[in-house]
Amino acid sequence: MASFNCFALVFVMALSFASTDVGVAARHLLQLPQLPPMPTLPTTTLPPLPSIPNLPQPSIPALPRPGALPPLPIMPGLPTLPSVPRATLPPLPSMPSIPTAIPSIPFLSPPPSPSTP
Repeated sequence: MASFNCFALVFVMALSFASTDVGVAARHLLQLPQLPPMPTLPTTTLPPLPSIPNLPQPSIPALPRPGALPPLPIMPGLPTLPSVPRATLPPLPSMPSIPTAIPSIPFLSPPPSPSTP
């Protein structure tokens, strides 16, 4: 977080120095003597564009009316396919049961209490 604050401070300082440099440069430009006016450049006239020639238009043949078309042929029925014998799958094996009791681990159990004689 501190490095971000330091970076922000350096960024603000750089912007302020840049703005003062711009102000000094603008004042310097305002104090320069007036420059002579720019000479006008001669203008050239372009030749007129050539006209587009008229191309012959192709003749489009007349299409027949939709009612005048012959009817589409009727598709013959598809032949029936013979039936395939169904394969029977063996039953799935039963899933083993997960034990719910956690067995005790011998070396993590507390040591036996000392017996008094």
